[in-house]
Amino acid sequence: MIKRGRSGRGGPAEDVFAARKRKPVPHEFVLDALAPLGPETRPMFGCLAVYVEDKIVLILRDKPAPAQDNGVWLATTEEHHAALRPEFPSMRSIEVLGSGVTGWQVLPADAPDFEEAALRACALIEAGDPRIGKVPGERRKRGEAAVKKAAVKKAAAKKAAVKKAPAKKAPAKKAAVTSAAKSGGKATAKRRS
Repeated sequence: MIKRGRSGRGGPAEDVFAARKRKPVPHEFVLDALAPLGPETRPMFGCLAVYVEDKIVLILRDKPAPAQDNGVWLATTEEHHAALRPEFPSMRSIEVLGSGVTGWQVLPADAPDFEEAALRACALIEAGDPRIGKVPGERRKRGEAAVKKAAVKKAAAKKAAVKKAPAKKAPAKKAAVTSAAKSGGKATAKRRS
């Protein structure tokens, strides 16, 4: 029996084991330039993230829309933008990440100096420049965040309940014993009789 694929078409048994066609690597020359560092790549946001050791350093993007954000995304922070701008005059914030200045910056593929700028970024990464690269925060296991959120919510509710509860008054009997202790035991003597 021949198994049908997702398309519903039948075909030779070999088609079941055929390798999937991979997307081409965008701006592959960047990976070639970083090859001495042994970079790792992972898919991210429909793009290709590039890691060197424990840092994410770049994202390579070549998608149909929006085309203005295609190119090499630099993992940097806002504090380094001014220092990087002289080296990368075409560098700008990534528009798909929202308006305003973003930590990530793009070397646009449509810039006249794109390849030169991308190779310059690779040279900085190879030299260990601290302006490019971020160590991603540890990701929580799925569900762990919900458990922590529930615990915080429960603690806040308990604290609010303690504030709202009226102060308990001591019963009258205890008040008499307490006042008797202060007066030298006269109230205790009255109880015995």
